[in-house]
Amino acid sequence: MSQRELVVLGTASQVPTRHRNHNGYVLLWDGHGILFDPGEGTQRQMLRAGVAAHDLTRICVTHFHGDHSLGLAGVIQRINLDRVPHTVTAHYPASGQRFFDRLRHATAYRETVRLDERPVGGPGAVEVAPAPDSSGERAEAAGEDPPFVLTAHRLSHPVESYGYRLVEPDGRRMLPERLAAEGIRGPDVGRLQREGELRGVRLEDVSVSRRGQRFAFVMDTRMCDGVHALAQDCDLLVIESTFLDDDLPLAEEHGHLTAGQAGRAAAEAGVRSLVLTHFSQRYTDPSLFAEQARKAGFEGELTVAEDLMRVPVPKRRS
Repeated sequence: MSQRELVVLGTASQVPTRHRNHNGYVLLWDGHGILFDPGEGTQRQMLRAGVAAHDLTRICVTHFHGDHSLGLAGVIQRINLDRVPHTVTAHYPASGQRFFDRLRHATAYRETVRLDERPVGGPGAVEVAPAPDSSGERAEAAGEDPPFVLTAHRLSHPVESYGYRLVEPDGRRMLPERLAAEGIRGPDVGRLQREGELRGVRLEDVSVSRRGQRFAFVMDTRMCDGVHALAQDCDLLVIESTFLDDDLPLAEEHGHLTAGQAGRAAAEAGVRSLVLTHFSQRYTDPSLFAEQARKAGFEGELTVAEDLMRVPVPKRRS
């Protein structure tokens, strides 16, 4: 059975607290593991959360502020120490190449794993991982081309920052009763899926359209077009809400969102499940973030992230 869930490793902004580690998030998706924004302590948090280096197939960095990237050195070295058998692909802003290089080679270690660097840059949507099979039916092994499309969108922050959006291609759900009525069974089902027609029976006669699932990761940013593009129609949206609404001027000055802004953006985008994270240390009551997101109009599933929490991707839309 496929596994699709978010593992939260850390939820603090700028500095860790007694209860919140620096940023770190792993999206587990059908044998693929995408590590987003590994801040300090990520390697330790992975151990506590039960996420192994072998689980990682991609690393996505939104920007090169320390709380989102200083854990890269340890994670990259751990991947090599554990001799991960597949290629690990790294995405990050091209303008921060010098920072990535420094972190990748921060100390001496033996390189045993191929780390494929694919920096991103430019306005609008940047496709960084196209799916090889538009049907979305084929399960990919870890390290191979993924059964999803991964894009990056420019955000608005004092340093160049990108959010990431994962889209599973639309497919079809087979209807057993119609297959049985047409006498199609066993290997013939796969043949029909590949070829679209078998002995006069069309694929659409024995199946219905299945919408691909969508995930987005939005970190440090002011409200901008990129936020809306990333969030649109997502099944699961992970988004920063560094400040509460009373501190909106402070949020805009430093290039961040408030809980109300995050909730409103999710509501307008039709998001099903919303995860708020990246909280300023100035606040001690996390329930206020949920209250403000609700007040802004979000009515779906809402999670105020805590370290080591696991959040499932919602079941497919019926």
